[in-house]
Amino acid sequence: QLHLVESGGGLVHPGGSLRLSCAETGSDFSLRALGWYRQAPGKQRELVATISGGGITTYVDSVAGRFAISRDNALNRMYLQMTNLQPEDTAVYYCNAASTVSLLRVGAVSASWGQGTQVTVSS
Repeated sequence: QLHLVESGGGLVHPGGSLRLSCAETGSDFSLRALGWYRQAPGKQRELVATISGGGITTYVDSVAGRFAISRDNALNRMYLQMTNLQPEDTAVYYCNAASTVSLLRVGAVSASWGQGTQVTVSS
């Protein structure tokens, strides 16, 4: 069964940076599309960044230019480098996988949702 674990969250001031990690246990990691989602208090979970098996990346407008998603297929890991963080980025961040980016976009993910990692941006 596919299992993903998020880490790297924390408390930062506005303008600060964090790097989130996602570790996956499973075979065929390099073939999967991967995505970072976030859920702020009182809001629905939203997909903020994706990376295809071929390394093509997409971002929601609110994070484009500030966040960078990447993957290391040798380590079965995915990352989200977040810069110029703002209070509106405060949320629990989750990672998940699917066979295609389109499936990530509709929430048809391959693994159960984990605990996520809390990111808090506050002065």
